[in-house]
Amino acid sequence: MLRGGIYNHNMAHRLGFGLSRELWLVVFGIFLNYLGYGAVLPFEIIYLHDGRGFSLGVAGLVIGLITGVAVVISPLAGPLIDRFGARATATGAGVALAAGYAGLAFAHSPAQAFLAAALAGAGNGALNPSQSTLLATLASSDVRHRATALSRVASNAGIGLGGALGGLVVGYGLTGFVVLFLANALTYLVYVFVLVAVVRDDVRPEPIRGGYRLVARDRAFMHLAFTNVAMIAVGWGVFTWLIPPYAKDEIGLSERLIGLLLLANAATVVVAQVPIARLAEGRRRVVLMALAALIFVGACLLAVAAGVSAGLAYAALVAAVIAVGVGECLHTTVLMPLVADLAPANLRGRYMASIGLSWWVGLALAPTLGTQVLSLSPAAVFLAAAAVAMAAAASALALEGRLPEASRMTPRPRGAAATAPAAPR
Repeated sequence: MLRGGIYNHNMAHRLGFGLSRELWLVVFGIFLNYLGYGAVLPFEIIYLHDGRGFSLGVAGLVIGLITGVAVVISPLAGPLIDRFGARATATGAGVALAAGYAGLAFAHSPAQAFLAAALAGAGNGALNPSQSTLLATLASSDVRHRATALSRVASNAGIGLGGALGGLVVGYGLTGFVVLFLANALTYLVYVFVLVAVVRDDVRPEPIRGGYRLVARDRAFMHLAFTNVAMIAVGWGVFTWLIPPYAKDEIGLSERLIGLLLLANAATVVVAQVPIARLAEGRRRVVLMALAALIFVGACLLAVAAGVSAGLAYAALVAAVIAVGVGECLHTTVLMPLVADLAPANLRGRYMASIGLSWWVGLALAPTLGTQVLSLSPAAVFLAAAAVAMAAAASALALEGRLPEASRMTPRPRGAAATAPAAPR
């Protein structure tokens, strides 16, 4: 239930893009959240390695712990969402993230960093599924892909601007790193305030018995989740956590240029996400997923080429992160709306938690395994990632036969939503 009563679908259409005022305000909170997150994201390993003096391997394990704990917490968040609601769960997750990143700002030893990372990981594990469930609840089924697109535009605009600002601030050394981590913690608290001020407890259907056993028996969903692990490991994990230290240590790029790489990726998503969401309407979902995976393959090969030719290194990395941005748009246009279609309403929290688990498993693999090999053979890391993405493309195409007929295409919006003006970019 939203402030002012039950969600009014007609009101949503009048507000543009087929989405409600409450959803637009939640998306604004997401933008602020990602503004802070984007400022620290490309510099997490660099901060721990250069700023706090941790070895590259320990720094990678600390960041890997954030995603590793998220892997453990994500399935536990599903029953909480189904029992207490997406809004309450997301609020708790935001508080945990704020505390975790504030702790990392003052982590002088690996033990302190591991403790703070565990707290941040707990928040991450709960935020992903609760936020996805909240967006699915606020949008009707025919415009969920548009709601996903809008949230992606907001998050990537925040990440891009944050990354560019972060690249400037870290030039001030350790003090700059500390300021960035504290600012990130503050934006999580702002996001919590938006949730509390805008969204009341959502209406939840009566619980049913079976829980995760029913999720595990859904063969189409499980196939999607395993495919998603590979997609996220390459398209998000590799290009978020391995490209920055690779660019700095192997190619010799400055922090400012690394920040601009993240900006290029985020700007691509901001520009391309909404048009791709519209383009997807009436088209086969698995084809879009497979195309995204093939784009990731090409981006990995560009990363390898960057290490071969010093003169073309930066141009190759820019092309790679732009390509990854397009692939991300294709994949996310499909993923969460498809999960929402497959999930019964009274198990939606568990479905979103399960896909969130696959997300965090993929993210955990890149920094935890990749950093251990990166200093020895960057080419081997990126070639292995290309092979994983190729396998994901084949898996995506094989998924279609398991999907219900009604879920195979991205729906075209009904009525007024079909002609609503595009979201601002």
